[in-house]
Amino acid sequence: MTDSKLRWGILGTGNIASRFADQVPTSKTNEVVAVGSRSLASAEEFGQRFNIPNRHGSYDELLADETVDAVYVATPHPMHPEWAIKAAEAGKHVLCEKPLAINKAWAEAIIEAAVRNDVFLMEAYMYRCLPQTKLVAQLIRDGELGKVHHIEATFAFNASFNPTSRIYADELAGGGILDVGGYPVSYARLIAGADSGLPYAEPAAVNAVGTVGETGADEWTAATLFFDGGVTAHVTTGVHLGDLNQVRIVGSQGYLIVEDPWFGGDGKPTHVTLHKVGEEIRDISAEPALIYAAEAEAVAAAIAERQAPEMNWADTLGNLTVLDAWRAAIGQQYSSERDDAAVPTASGRPLTKRADAPMTYGSVPGFDKQVSRLVMGVDNQHSLTHAATVFDDFVERGGTTFDTAYIYGGGYGEKLLGQWIKTRGNRDEVVVIGKGAHTPHCDPASITRQLEESLGRLQTDHVDLYLMHRDNEDIPVGEFVDVLDEHFKAGRIKAYGGSNWSLERFDEANAYAAANGKQPFTLLSNHLSLARAYDVPWAGCRHVSDDESQAWLRDRQVALFPWSSQARGFFTGRAKPEDRSDEELVRCFYSDENFRRLDRARELATAKGVEPTAIALAWLLHQPYPVFPLIGPRHISETRTSTPGLTVSLSDEEVAYLTA
Repeated sequence: MTDSKLRWGILGTGNIASRFADQVPTSKTNEVVAVGSRSLASAEEFGQRFNIPNRHGSYDELLADETVDAVYVATPHPMHPEWAIKAAEAGKHVLCEKPLAINKAWAEAIIEAAVRNDVFLMEAYMYRCLPQTKLVAQLIRDGELGKVHHIEATFAFNASFNPTSRIYADELAGGGILDVGGYPVSYARLIAGADSGLPYAEPAAVNAVGTVGETGADEWTAATLFFDGGVTAHVTTGVHLGDLNQVRIVGSQGYLIVEDPWFGGDGKPTHVTLHKVGEEIRDISAEPALIYAAEAEAVAAAIAERQAPEMNWADTLGNLTVLDAWRAAIGQQYSSERDDAAVPTASGRPLTKRADAPMTYGSVPGFDKQVSRLVMGVDNQHSLTHAATVFDDFVERGGTTFDTAYIYGGGYGEKLLGQWIKTRGNRDEVVVIGKGAHTPHCDPASITRQLEESLGRLQTDHVDLYLMHRDNEDIPVGEFVDVLDEHFKAGRIKAYGGSNWSLERFDEANAYAAANGKQPFTLLSNHLSLARAYDVPWAGCRHVSDDESQAWLRDRQVALFPWSSQARGFFTGRAKPEDRSDEELVRCFYSDENFRRLDRARELATAKGVEPTAIALAWLLHQPYPVFPLIGPRHISETRTSTPGLTVSLSDEEVAYLTA
């Protein structure tokens, strides 16, 4: 920043970029110093029109411009992740046009880039920065309508049909929900939150109807949002049918109408009308403001905090959660999001491990690939875009190993992992853990049948590590060893073992293998965490938390892949002696001993500048036998908070202190 002004570069030269370039020079805290386009001619024309001195014939050149502090990303929707991420990596603050991404998963990747590069990021819902919007929210907080009951919010227009235009084209993420539907959703969430004294609120449920046209774009749709506490919102949007484009809020004492909610007069005087029982209609004026200038000023004011209160990251993700649900409810999906698509990386670059990747590695006897010390669970991903974003981030952090199973999501997890591996072309670099033979299909024949089906889903001819998901002690252990050894010799399995097996049966299996020239068990996947398990969450599960099991692991040096390594979130702050709302957490982990362990983890976390979850993970990794904890992040941020445990150093005394 120079002379207290934030210096902007505009990435893109379309209509919305023109409005930004026209208004920002009126701001006392901002100036536009550069523009970038995919052609120099376009950048020159745009720069001349708006008196912008630096003009670049590529987006990369704009990002390399040292005179630029912040970048306004004004490209079509599908290009937002790539260029917002690249801007963050260039050290530029980012204001990205809405939607931040076409779905929540890719938005999380953008936010992660902002966190990693310590830059400001905001999704450009410009109306949130207007005095009028802030006035309405304050009126609701002040109780002017009493208790809010219902919100009506609309934003729709009727554009001439052109299947190749941004408004309708599949490859440009056309349709109303993403183009303008996010406005009424975000306004409804804002008002529902203000009614409860919160910055915004999340609906508990969403239902919708709509028309999806021949290009796959949603041309008209209406949704109802149901908030806790009884507030409802009805929102409409479309690109092939217009609407009133206003907001109406109904409460116990009357109603309020915002006739120009999305542009707020755009520099002209504006007002809202308040209709209350027994009172004259009140016109309440808001200070006039230019919408894009107000937006730039909001960014400049919040640069140091890296997020703006007008639209912070959690608000953006909450809004996209609703938009994802709305689209799903009417069956709208872009071809780039389908489960059989070649989903690109969010950054648009080939997938590679970052130079600062924190991952460490270990080995499994008889297996020649590096196994990452953290293992990504493949059972919390609900779509290919979600899976690809989480998996890509894991690999960029140095992760190599993925844990899946025949039963996860009815095979959906295996299909997602297989499609991701095919698209990335990295089968030789990753370690795939497969599991089969879960109760009630825990028998030798089911191992073969399920393995063949799993390989088809995974689109590969082998799994690297195979675990029987359960044991069936009614079947002689040698029958299991025989069939596993058969698949090992055929190359369909590279190493194997048992999940939720007793240590006695594990030893019996290896005694049989040794006596009969078979491949032994070298892997075990039972539960272990710093919080000692007093019960297990699912029937047939086993833990190795007791002293006898720990002695066995130290003696055998078997590779342990512990599930629920974070004890169902015991160390995240969820566990409190007085909070017994999570019955499974209480049943399995609540004890005076474990709460003492939690206190010690917090003490060490404070001393080492990390979270208690990192201490809990570091404790596992410091055991005197090979441990590869399974983690099950639903979001990139959860992976991020797990990885510091890889680099936390604990002395032998500290390891002992945690469980003293």
